[in-house]
Amino acid sequence: MGVSGSGKSTIAEKLAERLDWVFEDGDSFHPASNVAKMRAGHPLTDEDRWPWLQAIADEIDRVCKAGERAVIACSALKHAYRDILVHGRRDVRIVFLRGTQALIADRLARRKGHFMPAGLLDSQFKTLEPPEKSEHPVTVSIDASVETIVEDIMRQLNLNSANRGAVRRKHS
Repeated sequence: MGVSGSGKSTIAEKLAERLDWVFEDGDSFHPASNVAKMRAGHPLTDEDRWPWLQAIADEIDRVCKAGERAVIACSALKHAYRDILVHGRRDVRIVFLRGTQALIADRLARRKGHFMPAGLLDSQFKTLEPPEKSEHPVTVSIDASVETIVEDIMRQLNLNSANRGAVRRKHS
């Protein structure tokens, strides 16, 4: 989790690859109306987010019930959003990609082809509620290489070759 431009998709995809787990991008769960709204430079409201978050929560439940494992990139900026996604599950963990607004603004300025305009970064930081200790988050600084960030996440989650799980392929 983290604001737009924090590297959620990149880090989640590399982490999933490293673990041989499924990777899902939370952006793919947005209804077209949300994408259009963001593309037009308008921040989403909570009302816009609830169906999107529920769709991701439903996917988490499906993956867990099927005995699969996945890494899902999702902004999950508020505690209430994370409650919907995790809803008390102990087998779901939040990884917070923490970075300064200046670092992320620089990244967004160089990013091409994404629907989320850099102008919405201020609203993302205003919305952001960093995870509380009670959420048992894994917090990593994004001011490092992708490989270093993934290593840090794996170390904090105590994930090694003995507890990774079998290769999980995304269902179409």
